[in-house]
Amino acid sequence: MQSRERSTHHENWGNLESRGRINGDSVEVDAPDDKAVSSGLHTRSAHNLSASVLRKKSDPMLVPAVGRFWAPRSVLANVQEVILGTKLAVLFPAIPLAIAADLYKFGRPWIFALSLLGLTPLAERVSFLTEQIAYFTGPTVGGLLNATCGNATELIIAMFALRQNKIHVVKYSLLGSVLSNLLLVLGSSLFFGGLANLKKEQRYDRKQADVNSQLLLLGLLCHLLPLMFRYAPVVTAIAGKEASSAAAMDLYKLQLSRACSIFMLIAYIAYIFFQLKTHRQIFEAQEEEEDEEEEEKAVIGFWSAFSWLVGMTLVIAVLSEYVVGTIEAASSSWGISVSFISVILLPIVGNAAEHAGSIIFALKNKLDISLGVALGSATQISMFVVPLCVMVSWAMGNLMDLDFSLMETGSLAFTVIITTFTLQDGTSHYLKGMILFLCYMVIGACFFVQKTPPPSDAFVAAAGFVPSPGGTVAA
Repeated sequence: MQSRERSTHHENWGNLESRGRINGDSVEVDAPDDKAVSSGLHTRSAHNLSASVLRKKSDPMLVPAVGRFWAPRSVLANVQEVILGTKLAVLFPAIPLAIAADLYKFGRPWIFALSLLGLTPLAERVSFLTEQIAYFTGPTVGGLLNATCGNATELIIAMFALRQNKIHVVKYSLLGSVLSNLLLVLGSSLFFGGLANLKKEQRYDRKQADVNSQLLLLGLLCHLLPLMFRYAPVVTAIAGKEASSAAAMDLYKLQLSRACSIFMLIAYIAYIFFQLKTHRQIFEAQEEEEDEEEEEKAVIGFWSAFSWLVGMTLVIAVLSEYVVGTIEAASSSWGISVSFISVILLPIVGNAAEHAGSIIFALKNKLDISLGVALGSATQISMFVVPLCVMVSWAMGNLMDLDFSLMETGSLAFTVIITTFTLQDGTSHYLKGMILFLCYMVIGACFFVQKTPPPSDAFVAAAGFVPSPGGTVAA
């Protein structure tokens, strides 16, 4: 088929707009213009690079089946790139199975398990689509997309849990994401990377690690201060009414948490400006070697990527609602506490793609990328997703605060501190990774035996909160 001229009609079909042509039984991609290539090369974050190792070049098996009709061929070409362009494509059937299980009222544990499996390839494909959009939007907008969509799965699950007033699920899942990135992902990367490079000195740039460590310590402070209210004397009157000391403490703790969340979001905005504008070279240094190996090009057009991104986000929302709605049933059926499922299973399954990519780059002795994945994701969860959930909960009339209880906050504090000490000298070996991994195993064992206590109504009654429609609590 001859090359066709660019037109709005072609863009609406979502083919390789203004880029590609279909030739015989294969799809050929023309090189994007210089601006698009330049933008793409300078917006690839560690998150994107990590997820890219699970991508594959899909064979054009679908395109020849529709003959010489351009429109169906263009649509199928996009399906090949988006659906078949990942090694996790074998997990996509779990999505319709989860939906069918819900429609036909199968066992709720089955719905939970199938939804988790379906979220795994979707999380990797969201990373791929944001990277494709970044080729056309420029480095700043592309960087913002990476900074906000990097943990889209965790954020969507948290929003649905907040809507159902399952605040403990929100706290556990977000805490688990931070612990998983700092101990499991980073620990596994350093361990396997050290074993694979025993005769080489593994080094990384400390500048990026120092920036992320400072932000994680700030987030830890914002979690510790509300917890300290449990052990500090407080006034026992609220708005002129007599109230128990515990109720007054909870109210002040809630107010402090909301104030801290605002400051955390301000710090995260400053971090994005620091990363994309004033000190971009710190975060781009990790990409130079990768860019020299192969010049990356956009494989689908802007509107195609945007449409797929919207569609997959909606599917993630559906599966997230299934996960949140069936987590208690799965916990009861499997004999595993909700805390263990939320802290351990959800982060591992939801981020399996980027976790595997981080380990693969560590095996190649590219620790800057591995550290960028682990520390970057942990920072985004701690400084953006957690405070955002507090603010959204405030708007919903729920009572989410930054007090993650003593054991949870203690685990977070230990994790941040040991990670900071581990990354002090700018070098790595397998023993560091093994220690981080064993720390994760110990914390996982702790949550395995923990049972979630029932929520207390003392604060709600004393502070004058009343139930609102939908099971939430409003002021």
